[in-house]
Amino acid sequence: MKSNKQRRAELKARKAARRAEAERAVKLDALAHGVAVDRTALAPDPSDSVPAFVERGYYVDRPFECRECGVPQTWTAAQQKWWYEVAKGNVWTTARLCRPCRRRERARREEARRVSQEGLDRQRREDA
Repeated sequence: MKSNKQRRAELKARKAARRAEAERAVKLDALAHGVAVDRTALAPDPSDSVPAFVERGYYVDRPFECRECGVPQTWTAAQQKWWYEVAKGNVWTTARLCRPCRRRERARREEARRVSQEGLDRQRREDA
């Protein structure tokens, strides 16, 4: 006959094994469908709602049309994982520009900053 302590230990071990198996099944399902979501790596969100990819448990490729050039693009699951988990982007944002248009916009902003800074420097020199 087993003691209550032994019985509790057995039940606890069985419960842990079932939990581990369920987690493995979710990860395998996520790998079969897309890239798994790491909820702990997402940026904090004050919203009460949950985005579809978090609820689903994995990212999937999402098609979109670039707002600048109108070319159909795909925001891949790996790119989404990087944006939401590494760059800590807001979970409610989505891609809207293709890579060449993003680079062009970034270069335009850098040039505008440079020109603005040159103008400020010129004003400071004239005032001094």
